[in-house]
Amino acid sequence: MERAVPSCPGWNVADLSSHVGSVHRWAEHLVRTDAQRYEPFTEVAPEEIDAPWILAGGTALVTTLRAADPSHPMWAWGRDQRVGFWSRRQLHETLVHRIDLQIALGEDPVADVPIAADGIDEFLVNLAPAAVFSPKVTNLKGTGERIVVRAADDPRAWTITLDADDFTVESGAAGTPVATMTGAALELLLVLYRRQPLESAAVSVHGNRERLEFWLANSALE
Repeated sequence: MERAVPSCPGWNVADLSSHVGSVHRWAEHLVRTDAQRYEPFTEVAPEEIDAPWILAGGTALVTTLRAADPSHPMWAWGRDQRVGFWSRRQLHETLVHRIDLQIALGEDPVADVPIAADGIDEFLVNLAPAAVFSPKVTNLKGTGERIVVRAADDPRAWTITLDADDFTVESGAAGTPVATMTGAALELLLVLYRRQPLESAAVSVHGNRERLEFWLANSALE
C-alpha cells in the first residue's frame, strides 16, 4: 500500500485505493437516493484500506446501477443528466485508476479497444463541465484551430475546435486540423489522461505539436 503511484504524483497505492473506494460509494449514494442536485460525500475511508472494503464499494455500486433505469433524470456533473452518466463515468474512472495501479506495479496497462475508445469519447464530451474542479480547462480557447484525435484500431475519431470563448468536440475528423494525433485507442487514452507523456507514447503527431501540447497541458482532470 505504500508503493508510489507515478501517474498520480504524491499518491501511494493506499491513497489510490481510498479514492476509488470513496468515489464508488459516492456515486452509489447519488444513484440510490435519486439525487437531483450535488451532494457531498462525507463517509471517511478506514485507516487501513483493504481489498474487502474496496470490493464492497464496487459491488454495491454495480448492484445499484443495474437496478436503476439508465434514462432516469438525476444530477450529474457531466453533460448527460441521467443515471446512465454514472454507469459510464464509473466504468472509465475505475479503468483509469486500475491503469494507475498497473503502472505502479510495473505492468503494461491493458483495456479492450471498444472500452478505451469510449473512454476517449467520455473524457472529451465531459471535459468542459469538468472546469468546475479542473480550472485549467477554461484556458482551452483559440482562434478556430482544430485538433483531430484518431484511433488506429477503432473507426472513431474526434475533432476539437478551439474557439475564442471555449472549445467544442464533435465525432469524426472535420475540417483541416492544425494537429492530428493518431494511435491505438489505449495509447490515446493514456496520453489524454496524462498517464503517459506525449513524447514517449506510441502515437504519431502530424502538424502543430505545440498546439497539441497546449491542449494536453490544460485538459488534465484534477
